Amino acid sequence: MPDNPNAMVIAIDGPAASGKGTLAQRLARHYGLPHLDTGLLYRGVALTLLDAGASLDDEAAAARAAESLIADRLADPRLRDRAMGEAASRISAVPAVRAALLAWQQRFAGTSAGAVLDGRDIGTVVCPDARVKLFITADATERARRRHRELEHRGETTTLAAILADIEARDARDAARSTAPLKAADDAVRLDTTHLDADEAFAAARAVVDRARSQ
Repeated sequence: MPDNPNAMVIAIDGPAASGKGTLAQRLARHYGLPHLDTGLLYRGVALTLLDAGASLDDEAAAARAAESLIADRLADPRLRDRAMGEAASRISAVPAVRAALLAWQQRFAGTSAGAVLDGRDIGTVVCPDARVKLFITADATERARRRHRELEHRGETTTLAAILADIEARDARDAARSTAPLKAADDAVRLDTTHLDADEAFAAARAVVDRARSQ
């Protein structure tokens, strides 16, 4: 965490396609803070394994990939592919991978002004002392619809049913893993975006941050 007591670290957690990534980006721009989509770290590790022809089940290789991950790897457009989301979910269950990436994330959050990080264990593990903690969620069917629209826009062919099945499987795996399971921090503000558009969700989140800044 930053040494500056006035630093604003905003921790945003939630399941896949809840809208946390878009929200995190907008908050970062609004407050002039650096942003890290921590899911890209796990996708980067998974892609490193796949490019090397290694199995996603090879925990030793996954740990080595996590320990050697560099920021440039996060710019690879393949990380946004649907298959990488599933691969990252599997990789994220490996304790050694999570341990290796924890320091990476905490260094990012340690900038003097603060930062915005989104993921699944930011408020509970990565930045437990963050000044603002948000847990963003939405109905699984609505999240599947959002992801379906996103993939269609990118030209990927899939079905709503297949995406919903993937989301439900990822939710179950993320919540059940032994290390840093997906859950809201006790002091997190929960924001259900099922019936909110992007602007409404941003306004609600900004109100939470502004309250914290004024205290």
